[in-house]
Amino acid sequence: MRDFFTTPSRRKTKKVILRDVAVGGDAPVSVQSMTNTKTYDVKSTVNQILHLEEAGCEIIRVAVPDMDSALAISEIKKQIHIPLVADVHFDYRLAIESMKQGADGLRINPGNIGSKDRIKKIVDVALERKIPIRIGVNSGSLEKDLLSKYGKPVPEALVESALRHVEILEDMNFSDIVISLKSSDVLTTVNSYKLLAEKVDYPFHLGITEAGSIFSGTIKSSVGLGILLYLGIGDTIRVSLTGDPVDEVKVGYEILKSLKLKNNGIDLISCPTCGRCEINLINIAREVEERLKNIRKPLKVAVMGCAVNGPGEAREADIGIAGGKKKVALFKKGEIIKSVPEERAVVELMEEIRKLIN
Repeated sequence: MRDFFTTPSRRKTKKVILRDVAVGGDAPVSVQSMTNTKTYDVKSTVNQILHLEEAGCEIIRVAVPDMDSALAISEIKKQIHIPLVADVHFDYRLAIESMKQGADGLRINPGNIGSKDRIKKIVDVALERKIPIRIGVNSGSLEKDLLSKYGKPVPEALVESALRHVEILEDMNFSDIVISLKSSDVLTTVNSYKLLAEKVDYPFHLGITEAGSIFSGTIKSSVGLGILLYLGIGDTIRVSLTGDPVDEVKVGYEILKSLKLKNNGIDLISCPTCGRCEINLINIAREVEERLKNIRKPLKVAVMGCAVNGPGEAREADIGIAGGKKKVALFKKGEIIKSVPEERAVVELMEEIRKLIN
């Protein structure tokens, strides 16, 4: 019997709840992002979060570098519909105020908060309000003693840092923990998570930090996160891109859909074109993708350039078009239902898609 690739079998972890979204356990892998607005600018931050919600973002994180940002959380929360995580470094008072203002989760490095007394003050509020804490280990901010010990941010160093922080929280009877181990190097990230997965059963937040532009960052994130998710490692993901956070969510969903870990939204199939193509397939595919971007119903749509092979190659698509000479064949489940002029291709396809959805 051949050992074919199948849908990944998830690593068993504890379940953590951020308001109404579960992370870990039997919960599906969630997609999250982070705002790039000034958090104290409530209007801009809310506007960005609402756009992210439309794209399917399930958890949002905001930076809290100052007290004005912490105090803005309550007003932001009134206007959004997904859990909000406060990202805090160094100042324990910002973490406490963020939770008091309604943050559903906290991202900190216990090691950079300072004394254990200060960490305990954060933990006490988190316990009282049932607020999870994500331990966020990053290769760029590794402790000096670990850098000295290992020479550079190798996987063993990131894992030791994470375990050190876990121990601090566990010693305070806190176990509502999520962990991330992020590096801009794909293999360092992958090996760090693999190593830590053997040592703890807390849920993991996956990401390749500072991955780069939409182009290079998408590739690095897809490779790194794809490897880990295929191994069953990962409970929530954030694709870090230099650009619009909406693109992070889109890429995140495509990664999960490619591994059959998500089945909501459009799965767009399009061919790379060749010399047989006699329609402007690239523009048609772009327009179709744009029009379908906010549809959540699972649907496989094909945009093919060749009437000879298109319907057959996309036989498993729910619906699609295949190019002829200045016209396209519209097909469902591999069967051609009609032929329409090229200039009507997108309109006719969208009309048939609406019928399927309704």
